Amino acid sequence: MTRLLQSLHALLLAAGLALASLPLLAQAEVPLPQVPEAKARVSDAQGCVAPTAEMRKNHMKYLLKHRDEALREGIRTKRFSLEQCINCHVPEADSAEAVHVDSEKHFCKSCHSYAAVTIDCFECHRDTPTPKHTGFHAVEGQLQ
Repeated sequence: MTRLLQSLHALLLAAGLALASLPLLAQAEVPLPQVPEAKARVSDAQGCVAPTAEMRKNHMKYLLKHRDEALREGIRTKRFSLEQCINCHVPEADSAEAVHVDSEKHFCKSCHSYAAVTIDCFECHRDTPTPKHTGFHAVEGQLQ
């Protein structure tokens, strides 16, 4: 019986120490994701199709709206297309820096891992730029 009590005491002590260390773990800084630079700029004043803070907050709304317009209404533009995001922000598939969505260095994966959000876009879409991508598609000076 004494051995059982000693084991129970050791277990309770270990559990207490583990619980006591939780506040220390909670205070540890979580590193922010490293977002790769874009390969092109929309204009001299603005890099992305929308300001960075806006894209971080609303990119999913833009992607879903673009998807709905393209699939349901036949309206196909480049401005908020997933393909354009990948073409501009992810290294070419045949380059030395090529990364796929399963890599933490992938443009989408870096933030989605940080936010604990699952990405299912690439079950159907490319996670690397389309071959021979030429950059932004400008029509009359505006990104379509």
